[in-house]
Order: sequence, then structure tokens, then C-alpha cells
Amino acid sequence: MRWRPTLPELGTTFLTLTIAALGAGLATLLHFPAPPLTGPALAVTLAGLTGMRLDVIPLVRAVTFLVVGAGLGSIVTAETTAALTKWPLAFVVMTGGLVVTMMTCQWILCRFYDFDRRAAVLASTPGHLSFVIGLGTSLDVDMTRVTIVQSLRLLTMSLLVPFLALLFGVEVTLSAVSSATPLNAGELFVLLVCAGLAGWGLAQLHMPAAMMVGAMVVSATAHGFGWVSGGLHPAVAAIGFIVLGALIGTRFSGVRLGAVLQAMGAGVATTLVGSAVAALAAIPVAAWLDMPTLGIVAAFAPGGFEMMIALGSVLGANPGLVAACHLVRLLILTVLVPLFLARARRAALS
Repeated sequence: MRWRPTLPELGTTFLTLTIAALGAGLATLLHFPAPPLTGPALAVTLAGLTGMRLDVIPLVRAVTFLVVGAGLGSIVTAETTAALTKWPLAFVVMTGGLVVTMMTCQWILCRFYDFDRRAAVLASTPGHLSFVIGLGTSLDVDMTRVTIVQSLRLLTMSLLVPFLALLFGVEVTLSAVSSATPLNAGELFVLLVCAGLAGWGLAQLHMPAAMMVGAMVVSATAHGFGWVSGGLHPAVAAIGFIVLGALIGTRFSGVRLGAVLQAMGAGVATTLVGSAVAALAAIPVAAWLDMPTLGIVAAFAPGGFEMMIALGSVLGANPGLVAACHLVRLLILTVLVPLFLARARRAALS
């Protein structure tokens, strides 16, 4: 990886991030779901489809993966770790649902949409979008369709949550989620330095998405042992997701509109499969734990973390269970996706 960019590369990055920031602002004004992510992704995508050359230099990518990884790791709290021992059945059933979802979606994508095996693995992953993007940057696969499928899943789930709540007469707002006190500048600096060192070490072992994985491990360890508490400052998190949204959009730079329209069918199919499996898996767990089925669906659904906690809370689910399920889903996918990729590679070579 070349860390010293040229002036044209810096100019391209500046243009890309400017478009992304404008997209985030417009998405906020229009009340889009997850505006720091969906706005930049949509804006950079549309700009790329017009033929503009858009990209982000490796250094900015690496820092972004560190920040996003640290944010994902900060999900670990005393409440979520306690939930790991209280509801093992939910985690077992959810794990089975993840495997069923990935295998079913891979078959659909390969059989009906002509995906190669590794691209199908990444596109069928029900969640962990930033991890999937990080893995995809290190693999020679068609990430254009993967990002379309994953972006459509995220957008669909983000839109589905408030409409589902409205259908059942409840209002879902992010105020339902208690915001952790942000890390101070010193804690964040030390955390990111340690995460960077861990990411560098993993990179020497040729770990895909090493910076992000290293940041997740360091942040989760620090939060799990109580060495630090709190998440990213909202402004820092927003900047991280704006760049991440830009990275999603840069995959469409120079891509034909026809390719986007062709991949939309695959996005709808995988989103429906993931949602259906989550709903079916939630029924026995809700009966066993004597909790509202919709609350367990919120815990299992491959959607936005904060939004799903909010929905689960107003529908009567234990917020610790909902948060723990989404944490476990991220951890399980961190293991499952590389295993499925290795399996796909062996199948392709046989």
C-alpha cells in the first residue's frame, strides 16, 4: 500500500469528500435514515455514475477504518457482557439463522444473479457493512454489486424500522437509546494509537481489513475490562461514517447505470431472505424467553444497531438482549465471513 499520495490523488480525495459532506448535509435536511452514511453513499454514487473519477487515498481509508472499528468495539458494555451469559439460546438460534441466511443468499446470488462465490459471500453477509467493505478492498472480487446489495439492505432496514413501528402504533426515536459519555480526546488518542499498532501487526499477518479488525479488538477489550467507557464523540463518528459512505459511493465511479439496476434485484432478494429468517428465528426464542416477538425480531434483524435497540426497547424487549445480540452478530460474522470466503475459494479451485 502506497501511503504518500500525489497531488492529483489528494485533489480527487478532496472532491470525493466534499461531495460526501454535501450529501450528508442534504440527507440530514431531507430526514434520510442514517444520513451520515446513506447521504454520502448516494451522493458519491450518483456523481460516479455521471463519469466523475472519485476515490479516497489509502491513508484516509486506514484512519477511517480505525475510527469505525473503535466505534464498533465501544458497543461492549457491562450490560451487553452480562447478557452474554443470560440468554445463550438467543445467541445459538441467531447464529444458526446467520448461517442459513448466508448459505441461502449465496445460492440465490450464484444461481440467479451470476455472482462469483466470493462476491456472493460478501453480498450475502447480513450486517457488518464496514467489515465487508474492508474485506472487499483486499480481494479481487466485483465489489460494485456487493456494495449495491449491502447498501440496499442497510437502507431498506433503516427505512423499515420506523414504518414497522408506525404500523404497531409506536414511535421510534434515537432518544430512546441512552447515549454513552463520549471518550475524551486523550482516551481516544491512546485508543486509536493502540488500535493502529494492533492493525499494523495484523497487517503483517496478512489479515484482511487489518486496521478495522485491530481497532475492534482493542476497543472491545478496553471497554469490556472497564479500562475506558463511552463511545465516539458524535462529530467524530459522523465524520467516520461520512468517509465510509464516500467509500461505498466510490465503488460506483465509472460504473454503468445498467449495472446498478441489474444488481438491485439481488439486493431486494437478500434483504427479504435476511428479514424472513430473522423473523422465523425470533418466534421460538420469544416464546422461550416470554418476550414480545417483534422485540426479538429487532434483536435479530440485520439493521442499524442504534435503531434496532430503539425499536426493541419500545416493543418491550430487554435492551441488554437487543444490544448483546447485535454485538454477538458482529463478532460471529467476523469469524464466519472469512470461513465462508475460504470455503468459496476451495470450491472455486476444485
